[in-house]
Order: sequence, then structure tokens, then C-alpha cells
Amino acid sequence: MKAQDGVYIDGAWRPAKGPDLIDVVNPADEQVIARVSAGTAEDVDAAVRAARAALPGWAATPPAVRAERLVALRDGLLARKDEIAETVTAELGSPLAFSQAVHASVPIAVAGTFAELAATHAFEEKVGNSTVLHEPVGVVAAITPWNYPLHQIVAKVAPALAAGCTVVLKPAEDTPLTAQLFAEAVHEAGVPAGVFNLVTGLGPVAGQALAEHPDVDLVSFTGSTAVGMRIGALAGGAVKRVALELGGKSANVILPSADLARAVNVGVANVMSNSGQTCSAWTRMLVHTAQYDEAVELARTAAAKYGDRIGPLVNAGQRERVRGYIDQGVAEGARLVAGGGESPHEKGYFVSPTVFADVTEDMTIAQEEIFGPVLSIIRYEDEDDALRIANGTVYGLAGAVWAGDEAEAVAFARRMDTGQVDINGGRFNPLAPFGGYKQSGVGRELGSHGLAEYLQTKSFQF
Repeated sequence: MKAQDGVYIDGAWRPAKGPDLIDVVNPADEQVIARVSAGTAEDVDAAVRAARAALPGWAATPPAVRAERLVALRDGLLARKDEIAETVTAELGSPLAFSQAVHASVPIAVAGTFAELAATHAFEEKVGNSTVLHEPVGVVAAITPWNYPLHQIVAKVAPALAAGCTVVLKPAEDTPLTAQLFAEAVHEAGVPAGVFNLVTGLGPVAGQALAEHPDVDLVSFTGSTAVGMRIGALAGGAVKRVALELGGKSANVILPSADLARAVNVGVANVMSNSGQTCSAWTRMLVHTAQYDEAVELARTAAAKYGDRIGPLVNAGQRERVRGYIDQGVAEGARLVAGGGESPHEKGYFVSPTVFADVTEDMTIAQEEIFGPVLSIIRYEDEDDALRIANGTVYGLAGAVWAGDEAEAVAFARRMDTGQVDINGGRFNPLAPFGGYKQSGVGRELGSHGLAEYLQTKSFQF
């Protein structure tokens, strides 16, 4: 796609207030593919004012009409599916097949779920002698990351629009072209001017201005826990609502009764997909000591099969960060059985699929989010030991449990301190709530729980 000039505010593209531009780089070959405007605090203010002005009309729009606009948005995204996949591949580096199957297809399905929820959700209910109204919270600041550029946008903007909120989106500076495609689709779907606004820009400038803006009612942020803490502090000081989907260090617990080969192979695939740039990736594989050596060999073989099949990391800084963690793992005594810090290509921000064995729970690579194609295999002695290790981080976003008997896996999963657990390779469900315990975040995305984040309640007593 051709990059849009300027920012999208009040239903139209307009020049940004500042002259600065952001280079969009293809991480596979390190070439600049486009330049977009670096929005300023003044642009953010204009976008928030447009959203505030549009709020009364959109909030009063019947839910069925809002649903119609969301159906049109979903259909518009579907019509652009190939262009979306190609754009994600160009600016994120994701292999085209993965971009088509996941980066383009999943958010289209999610948009459809919120179109249906907008039409069917009970925005008013009777509770005893009261009538309870579920009303839009107001102007939403949506600050999204680069790792799933369209999905993260749809997971915030679609429920906000379904609820009757208006939105200002600040996408990650690495993947702004996908956000511009989304804005074009919103415009073509007939969403009224000012209901959705887009300001591309740098996090410390446009992102901070949006999070701090006094006329924003809710800040929805996905990204690192460190930045989420700062946004939470800012919002708390202004008594604003926040929804934070933050970091993860998820455990993949393989119980002795499980199909070991399947659990290991699916676990490796989970970590290597999207080049490991997934906050819910199962980056800690927990294996009983009696099966440990076999699991390590299975993981080594599985990782070797990926080779050139995974894409690069998003930028040079991310590549160096992941390399630093690999070096630290070796320095702390973990055994490197696959991959390592060397790039498999002369050009591009690639890191080889990497597997560590002999990892102990206190090592840095077992505790901190790496956000790259790096798997740590940790041994445990019994189920209580596995549970202690699985719960032994500051994070609690996702995880997996494998067992020969589903009830056995469910019993273990009930004791995990995490927001989502896949049982024996369970499939993605766009209606199920997604979000974390502990420092993995506040609030939920997707389905009716995701819609509820953008609603506030009022009761009439009779």
C-alpha cells in the first residue's frame, strides 16, 4: 500500500502539525519501504477534541445501527485481506502464509464477533426494582503494539465502537501502515466523522500525550509491563479507567501421562510462530525429570525444522535484546541445544530458533519476557513442584497443560495463576476473554468481557 500523508482526524486525512516523519523499515531486508507522519501533542489534542465532539451522537446511535457499521467494517477488512497480509509481511516481517492465516484472518473474525455483540448485548436490564443501563465509558485512547498490528487494533477499537465509545488510536511506530489500512476501512464503512481517529507517532510523544490527555476517559494499552505501569500511574492520578494487556512468561506444563511428542512439537511451534513475538507464547516448557532428556531431543529436532521458516524480529533493537538474553542464558549456565545468537542471514533482523536445556527457575531466561524465538526447558520432580515453577513469575497471562486424561489437565490448570490456559492444545476462541493475572495486566479483551471494558453502569431505582 501507499502510505497516507498526515493523520486521520474527524473523518479526513490532514497534514500533521509537525514536519517529522517516521521511517517504516522492512525487517527482512532492512530497507525503508515508507514514511509516515510523526504526530505531535497538538495532533493528539485535535483528535481527542474530534472524538469528544462525536461522542454524544455515536453514544445515542442505536446498537443495531452501530452493529451495521461494524459489519461493514468487517466486510471492508475482508475485501482488503490480501493487502493486509502483504502489508503486515512488509512492515513486520512475518512470512506471508502466517500473515494470511493469522494477521489478516483472525482480526476479521474478531470484528465479526463484536458486530454480533453490538446487536445482541443487553445494554439495559432489570434488576429487582431497578433498571441498569450499560453506557459507553466515553473517549478511548487505544495504544497498540507492533507484534499483531491489526488484531490488537481490532481487539480495542471494535468493542469500543460497539459500546458507543469514540476512539483515538496511536499504533506502534514499527507497523503504522496496517493501522492506516484499518482507518481507510473504517472510513469506507461509513463510521461517522470523529468517532474513530488515527494519530501515528512516537510513543514518548504522541503516546504519552494521548495517555495524559485530560479529555480521555479510558486508556487501553497493550505492550510491556514497564510502560503499562507508567500508564496505570498516569491514569490513576487522573482517576481514569485503564485496560492493560502486558507481558507474559507462560508455562507449558507437560504431565507424565501426556503424549510427549505431540506436546513438545506443539509447544515448540507455539514459541516459534510470529518469531516468538507473542506475549502469550509458552516460552517455559516444564517436563518431568524422567522424560526430560527425551523432551530436550524432541525440542531440538523440532526447532531445527524451522530454520528459514520463521521471519525476522521487528527491528534491530529487538534483535539485539533477544541476542542479549541468549548470551545471558549461556553465561548463567543453561545448555544451548539449538540455535543461538548468530543470524542465519546476512541481511535482516533474524535470530535462529533457539532452545535451552538445563534451565533453572531462577535464571533470567526463565523469569523475564524475551519476546523472541527462544524456548527454555525446565525439569520438575512432581506436580506440586511443576505448579510452583509455573506460578513462580511476576506474570500470569497464559499457559498450557498436557495430560493423557483431560480431567487431569483441567485439575492442574485450575491451580495455575494465569488468565488463559490451553488444555491439550485447545483452539483459539475469539469469544473467550483474554488477559492476565499479576503483572500481566488489568482487564480483558475479546467477547462479552472485552465489550464490558468499554461500558459503565447506571441504575434507576423505582
